[in-house]
Amino acid sequence: MTTERHKVKRDPPEHSSSDRPPLDRQKGIDVDAVLDAARECVIAVGWRRTTLTDVARRAGISRMSIYRKWQDMTRLMSDVMAREWSNSSGVHLLAGNDADRLTPENVSAAVVEVATAVRENLLFQKVVEVDPELLLPYVLHRRGRAQNSLLSVLEAAVKAGQDAQKLRQGDPRGVARTVLTAMQGFVFSGKTMTDSLTANELSEQYRQLIERYLTP
Repeated sequence: MTTERHKVKRDPPEHSSSDRPPLDRQKGIDVDAVLDAARECVIAVGWRRTTLTDVARRAGISRMSIYRKWQDMTRLMSDVMAREWSNSSGVHLLAGNDADRLTPENVSAAVVEVATAVRENLLFQKVVEVDPELLLPYVLHRRGRAQNSLLSVLEAAVKAGQDAQKLRQGDPRGVARTVLTAMQGFVFSGKTMTDSLTANELSEQYRQLIERYLTP
């Protein structure tokens, strides 16, 4: 979940080629290494205070190498966030090919696992702590790449579960969007509701909500 609105801090002038590792133009750059470096930078100092130059330095490549793929931190963070959420075991279950496993019980458990993984993710927590305003557009106005990716997985899972007569019928686009909307409320506002409930108790309430909604 990233935003186009914040002003990216202007990077300092590029160092001379003798001061930085050369780019292997045949092999390109190691995308995962860059995403790892961006993640580490943001966790250390926050999103606003991280520049592409910071990421390039940590990844051991030139700034221009990064600019060839990502024009600014917003685009880079979009890829970082998308990778974070796609690694959830809940996403793997939802994206699996075994339609018989797409029961209300299993899907609701997977959805809660994804939501919990996002809420407890160190990168997400850092953005919420230091730069929460950067998340507002993706709560109020539009979806980001990570949200669209998860929505696509949910739609496919709902459709497969419906075809297998495991999940409630209805437009899978509407069902998936309803589940994702509820998930976002749990992720962003769940902490405000744990004054008299534990996080696990709230998670179980959310799981029951989704399970009952998906039951035929």
